[in-house]
Amino acid sequence: MRYLILCALLASPAFADTPVIEQVVARSSGDTWQFDVTIRHPDTGWDHYADGWRVLDMQGNELGMRVLHHPHENEQPFTRSLSGVTVPEGLTQVQIQARCSVDGWNDSTAVVDLN
Repeated sequence: MRYLILCALLASPAFADTPVIEQVVARSSGDTWQFDVTIRHPDTGWDHYADGWRVLDMQGNELGMRVLHHPHENEQPFTRSLSGVTVPEGLTQVQIQARCSVDGWNDSTAVVDLN
């Protein structure tokens, strides 16, 4: 009986580790932008890893997405880039939102100034 209770407690969302965005560098290149995003997540292998991040406008509309195709358990934090992102004229801020393969999209975002 104790084993079943322990399993239920370990599966609880209270123990979930969501991906954390540590840094974002945004650079314009002509009419598009490149975003270099540094993420920290306790990847454990293929069963639980940070598997993507996206660029959103301030209303939550997706402007671009970077899919991460494998875990980075031996590379923490790690930085990946996404180029060719079209940001509508006049936007001065965007949000970056990270995702993991178990918990989905993180509720929190990192706000990036584009000035």
